[in-house]
Amino acid sequence: MNPNKNNHNAMVNRAVIYARVSSAAQVSKGHGMVSQETRCREFARMKGYEIAEVFTDGAVTGGLIDRPGMSAMLAWLNARKKSGSYVVLIDDISRLARDVKAHLELRSAISAAGARLESPSIEFGEDSDSILVENLLASVSQHQRQKNAEQTRNRMRARIQSGFWPFISCAGYKFRHSPGEGKILVRDEPVASIIQEGLEGYASGRFQQQSEVKRFFESCPAFPGKNKRGEVRNELVKQMLTKSLYAGYVEAPDWGVPLTKGRHEGLIDFATFERIQARLKEGARTRARRCVG
Repeated sequence: MNPNKNNHNAMVNRAVIYARVSSAAQVSKGHGMVSQETRCREFARMKGYEIAEVFTDGAVTGGLIDRPGMSAMLAWLNARKKSGSYVVLIDDISRLARDVKAHLELRSAISAAGARLESPSIEFGEDSDSILVENLLASVSQHQRQKNAEQTRNRMRARIQSGFWPFISCAGYKFRHSPGEGKILVRDEPVASIIQEGLEGYASGRFQQQSEVKRFFESCPAFPGKNKRGEVRNELVKQMLTKSLYAGYVEAPDWGVPLTKGRHEGLIDFATFERIQARLKEGARTRARRCVG
């Protein structure tokens, strides 16, 4: 009897599990990841595989190839490549990737690491029919990901057209659930009042320069977004001065949604916002004139 053959067979009966979820909510609530591992462990028990390691990627889209958990798994497999083969278990083909290109690249990387892919949901094979089915399923998974993204984008666009802010909340605001309306922005104190004072101060001329608004924000202990030295980025100040959301409006130019009256309370009125924009433009013209000659 060939001892090397026995060692190879023993290693083939060893497996690792790879699980992935695409959202942070799934990670925090444990949805998906636990059930994937449980299903893979049951499959391994039926096949007689010993689970050596479990690798996971949380809040990672299926369109990405470079993932921490996947990279760790490939490195782990490559380090043991000379000692025998392992089986990589995935709950479903969509857990590997939701993009055909990513699927093929990861499939090749797993094979190059000396492992083979198995799943309780699909039988992987190297014959032409098996490869066709695998590629079709990968294409369907990619289509589902793209369709979900389209539906999410369409829902968000419809929300902003109706005056609601569908993105993450901004400093000075927080979300509150409103019956029949969903999530709406409401003032988040004391930050809302700090931003309001800074914006109104610049509009009235109390603060002559953006740098003065910056120093005012830095002087307020409750103001968020400071670095370790207690400084506020110039870009953040500029964003706040030019953000129509603070005037009670919403817009999404990339989605073809023009300036629209929002369903939330502005920290400043629109006339104040317009005075800020006029002062910014005047400041830009003044700086340009100073550079001439």
